[in-house]
Amino acid sequence: MIVDAADYFTHMQDAMLNARNRILLIGWDFDTRIHLDHGRRWWQRGWKSEHPKRLGSFIAWIARKRKDIDIRILKWSVGLFSMIGRGTMWYDIARWARHKRITFKFDTAHPVACSHHQKIVVIDNRVAVCGGIDMTDQRWDTREHREEDARRRTPRGKSYGPWHDATMMMEGDVALALAELGADRWTCAGGEAIPEIDPCDNSPWPEALKAQFEDVEIGIARTRAAYRDWDKVDEIRQLYVEQIKRAKKLIYAESQYFASRAVAEAILARVQEEDPPEIVIVHPANADGWLEQQAMDHARAELVRCIKEADHKNRFSIWNPYTGETPIYVHAKVTIVDDEIIRIGSANLNNRSMGLDSECDVFIDTARPANSHAGDAIAALRRSLIAEHTGVDEDEVDDLIARHGSVAEMIDHTQTESGRNLVRYHPPELNDAEKSLAQSQLLDPEDPGDMFEPFAKGGMFRDGSRLGRIRNRIRRIRGK
Repeated sequence: MIVDAADYFTHMQDAMLNARNRILLIGWDFDTRIHLDHGRRWWQRGWKSEHPKRLGSFIAWIARKRKDIDIRILKWSVGLFSMIGRGTMWYDIARWARHKRITFKFDTAHPVACSHHQKIVVIDNRVAVCGGIDMTDQRWDTREHREEDARRRTPRGKSYGPWHDATMMMEGDVALALAELGADRWTCAGGEAIPEIDPCDNSPWPEALKAQFEDVEIGIARTRAAYRDWDKVDEIRQLYVEQIKRAKKLIYAESQYFASRAVAEAILARVQEEDPPEIVIVHPANADGWLEQQAMDHARAELVRCIKEADHKNRFSIWNPYTGETPIYVHAKVTIVDDEIIRIGSANLNNRSMGLDSECDVFIDTARPANSHAGDAIAALRRSLIAEHTGVDEDEVDDLIARHGSVAEMIDHTQTESGRNLVRYHPPELNDAEKSLAQSQLLDPEDPGDMFEPFAKGGMFRDGSRLGRIRNRIRRIRGK
């Protein structure tokens, strides 16, 4: 697991430098203007690097230096509009087009208003990456998430706020499986079939990256909307529901959004039990952009209000990370269940990720006999993430949780005047228009057929659902 893009960009550059046969990059967005190594000091990269710093020039340099390499880049089609203001990116793509071994494509193979959201890299069919980090602008940050950091600059020199993200780098058979998934996506997007490559003796794994797991089985879960001749795939939704049902003690999750009706229904079922698990979600204070706030923030308020109404043991909480007085934007998609399951991917806790957009998550589950030894490493990653957000030492996390009786109480008792903190989220009161928009799921539907149809299938609070029953209870209480 690689946490935050400063480390990811560094390790990704090293892995691509080790590539010999093929680099397959699949993403929601790519920005050729970013510098993969701009966080490295001069003594870490030498007085003069052999290779260029900019992603666009770096890719072209690899194509020149590796005479047998095949480089393929697949980017979501709507990202074409984001390139309008990226003047030098057009130059980079034109320069790539002159290389026979660089192929750049836009992915249009999805229903209207759906997006291609996977973030996958496969190198030489031996090393693969799957997670939440795009190789694009305004992603780079360190785990310190400083309130002010001069290195957090856009290609145009504009500063941006702290950003938290995560991904997983893997080696072995899982890379072949993700290569097959990537090749399928490539042909679906209109590309020619990707030819087989000969096995490479040398591993592209970056030397500086220490593996936290070895000899484990890795699961892959996908979302794909039905389109043309392709059936709907909702493995991610099914897996979330199953893993929430399985939890006994603690679900720790990080997500860009909390708006999924299916996930909220599964959580509602758990918090109404006599002895529910604790559920802790780390989540940005607000979605990024006005339209996303209308779609996601209002839905979050409605769902959290219903869950809190049913949460008779106070086991559910959502937290917003801050560094000083500045909110940290959470883009990571991570779930850890009882230190027995860890899953990382591109899917958020919203409806789109469960049924519309193309998504891919990977997970390690200790219930598999081959993974029975992985629990300690999963626990270490949970402690590391909680420590990152609260500013405490990793070695103190579990002692503090035991002392205070829960993760939520531990967080409440580790608040500081400055530095990194988690601030408890309380749902705001919404006006009637905001409630109606959230409940309609118009901006975050569960199925392409529901697009542009408000209250499709009854909306968020459909008849007979747990959410619907709790919403009616809240209405009766307020009516009194």
